[in-house]
Amino acid sequence: MTTLLDRPPVVAPPVRRRRAVPLPGPWTYAALIAVLAGSAFPVYWSLVVSSQTPDKVDQVPPVLVPGGHLFANIARVFDTTDFALALTNSLVVSGTITLSVVFFSTLAGFAFAKLRFRGRNALMLLVIATQAIPTELGVIPLYMMMSDFGWAGEVHAVIVPGLVTAFGVFFMRQYFERAVPDELLEAGRMDGCSSLRLYWHVVLPAARPAAAVLGLFTFMQAWNDFFWPLVVLVPENPTVQTALSTLASGYTTDYTLVLTAATIGTVPVLAVFLLFGRQIVGGIMQGALKG
Repeated sequence: MTTLLDRPPVVAPPVRRRRAVPLPGPWTYAALIAVLAGSAFPVYWSLVVSSQTPDKVDQVPPVLVPGGHLFANIARVFDTTDFALALTNSLVVSGTITLSVVFFSTLAGFAFAKLRFRGRNALMLLVIATQAIPTELGVIPLYMMMSDFGWAGEVHAVIVPGLVTAFGVFFMRQYFERAVPDELLEAGRMDGCSSLRLYWHVVLPAARPAAAVLGLFTFMQAWNDFFWPLVVLVPENPTVQTALSTLASGYTTDYTLVLTAATIGTVPVLAVFLLFGRQIVGGIMQGALKG
């Protein structure tokens, strides 16, 4: 009969020590500050020029401190061109395209990632292949289609071609492949959920971080789009970018006027980032950790 003294001693497993994460040094902070200053300087310079009079723009040395003519220049922008209409058109175009791209991209990404149907891989390759076609090749037939529809010169012609993007479908498909486990979907199906209910109650909540990132990229792309609105719209119905082009045209360019309008056009993008910045950064960090 063995006793406790006769048994071999139990050896505890070795404790794994976590490696200490090195703290960033002063050169890291210096590099980050330099990148931040370089990124913010164009916005600051636009604000400086837009708050000065035209004779101060060419002054040597240049003026680096904002002046007191910002509101006067803003009034000049709205008096020179219909910039209120341009802001409204850009907000309508960018907001509609963003909502549509996020909705259809999450829906198609879920189908390509988690639903099994014939020809799924071939269709996905076809979607990806459309990204290899330059936009300029489709301008003439697209303009002819908009003319046949009677949309030439209207914002509909800018909105409809951008309602779905191949990049958004591919982006959400890759995200759903890793973020939504098949076991979770199977559990929902056992509870009687259809594919649409799974999409609404399971997939969409899981897609919020990636959808926020896709929404920001889509909004910025639609807001900064210049080529297609310049082709299909008329000067009387502009977006912000085409209005900036009108202000910059002519024999002489009033840079205080142009940069004042550019500063006004930057405010909505900054507002979108401030409103959804937490979800956007969370989505980027979540993708980095999973990668």
